[in-house]
Amino acid sequence: MATTAAAKKQATVTQKTIVTGLAEKAGMTKKDANEFVDTFIATVAKHVKKGDKVRLPALGTFMVRARKARMGRNPATGEQIKIKASKKLAFRVAKELKESI
Repeated sequence: MATTAAAKKQATVTQKTIVTGLAEKAGMTKKDANEFVDTFIATVAKHVKKGDKVRLPALGTFMVRARKARMGRNPATGEQIKIKASKKLAFRVAKELKESI
Protein backbone atom coordinates (compact mmCIF):
# COMPACT_ATOMS: atom_id res chain seq x y z
CA MET A 1 0.00 0.00 0.00
CA ALA A 2 1.50 3.34 -1.08
CA THR A 3 1.55 6.24 1.34
CA THR A 4 0.38 9.63 0.21
CA ALA A 5 1.29 13.09 1.47
CA ALA A 6 -2.15 13.34 3.08
CA ALA A 7 -1.61 10.08 4.94
CA LYS A 8 1.63 11.28 6.56
CA LYS A 9 1.28 12.73 10.04
CA GLN A 10 1.99 16.45 10.19
CA ALA A 11 4.35 17.67 12.90
CA THR A 12 3.24 20.50 15.16
CA VAL A 13 5.91 23.16 15.52
CA THR A 14 5.71 24.85 18.91
CA GLN A 15 7.36 27.95 20.31
CA LYS A 16 9.85 25.66 22.06
CA THR A 17 10.84 24.15 18.70
CA ILE A 18 11.30 27.60 17.19
CA VAL A 19 13.33 28.79 20.19
CA THR A 20 15.63 25.76 19.98
CA GLY A 21 16.21 26.25 16.25
CA LEU A 22 16.78 29.99 16.64
CA ALA A 23 19.25 29.46 19.49
CA GLU A 24 21.26 26.95 17.43
CA LYS A 25 21.21 29.00 14.22
CA ALA A 26 21.98 32.38 15.83
CA GLY A 27 24.43 31.06 18.42
CA MET A 28 22.46 32.40 21.37
CA THR A 29 21.18 30.86 24.57
CA LYS A 30 17.71 29.35 24.64
CA LYS A 31 16.75 31.94 27.27
CA ASP A 32 17.75 34.82 24.96
CA ALA A 33 16.05 33.15 22.00
CA ASN A 34 12.86 32.68 24.04
CA GLU A 35 12.90 36.36 25.09
CA PHE A 36 13.34 37.34 21.45
CA VAL A 37 10.41 35.18 20.30
CA ASP A 38 8.19 36.44 23.15
CA THR A 39 9.03 40.06 22.29
CA PHE A 40 8.42 39.43 18.59
CA ILE A 41 5.00 37.87 19.25
CA ALA A 42 4.04 40.67 21.66
CA THR A 43 5.06 43.32 19.13
CA VAL A 44 3.04 41.70 16.33
CA ALA A 45 0.01 41.34 18.64
CA LYS A 46 0.27 44.98 19.79
CA HIS A 47 0.21 46.30 16.23
CA VAL A 48 -2.60 43.99 15.11
CA LYS A 49 -4.71 45.05 18.13
CA LYS A 50 -4.23 48.69 17.08
CA GLY A 51 -5.58 47.78 13.64
CA ASP A 52 -2.25 47.95 11.81
CA LYS A 53 -1.31 45.50 9.08
CA VAL A 54 1.76 43.48 10.00
CA ARG A 55 3.62 42.37 6.88
CA LEU A 56 6.33 39.74 7.26
CA PRO A 57 8.12 39.19 3.94
CA ALA A 58 8.24 35.56 2.82
CA LEU A 59 5.59 34.65 5.43
CA GLY A 60 2.50 36.82 5.01
CA THR A 61 0.38 39.65 6.40
CA PHE A 62 -1.69 39.77 9.59
CA MET A 63 -4.63 42.20 9.51
CA VAL A 64 -7.93 42.96 11.19
CA ARG A 65 -10.97 42.81 8.92
CA ALA A 66 -14.33 44.36 9.74
CA ARG A 67 -17.39 42.16 9.30
CA LYS A 68 -20.67 43.89 8.57
CA ALA A 69 -23.82 43.23 10.55
CA ARG A 70 -25.98 40.65 8.81
CA MET A 71 -29.01 38.47 9.20
CA GLY A 72 -28.50 34.85 10.17
CA ARG A 73 -30.65 31.92 11.14
CA ASN A 74 -30.79 30.00 14.40
CA PRO A 75 -30.23 26.41 13.23
CA ALA A 76 -32.25 24.95 16.12
CA THR A 77 -35.41 27.03 15.63
CA GLY A 78 -35.08 28.41 12.12
CA GLU A 79 -35.70 31.89 13.55
CA GLN A 80 -33.95 34.80 11.83
CA ILE A 81 -31.50 36.64 14.04
CA LYS A 82 -29.37 39.73 13.58
CA ILE A 83 -25.64 39.10 13.83
CA LYS A 84 -23.75 42.16 15.08
CA ALA A 85 -20.86 43.74 13.20
CA SER A 86 -17.53 42.41 14.40
CA LYS A 87 -13.83 42.30 13.68
CA LYS A 88 -11.79 39.24 12.82
CA LEU A 89 -8.12 38.50 12.55
CA ALA A 90 -7.04 37.51 9.06
CA PHE A 91 -3.77 36.21 7.67
CA ARG A 92 -2.86 36.36 4.00
CA VAL A 93 -0.01 34.02 3.02
CA ALA A 94 2.86 35.59 1.06
CA LYS A 95 2.88 34.68 -2.61
CA GLU A 96 6.33 33.07 -2.55
CA LEU A 97 5.42 30.86 0.43
CA LYS A 98 2.12 29.87 -1.17
CA GLU A 99 3.86 28.92 -4.41
CA SER A 100 6.54 26.92 -2.59
CA ILE A 101 4.01 24.60 -0.92
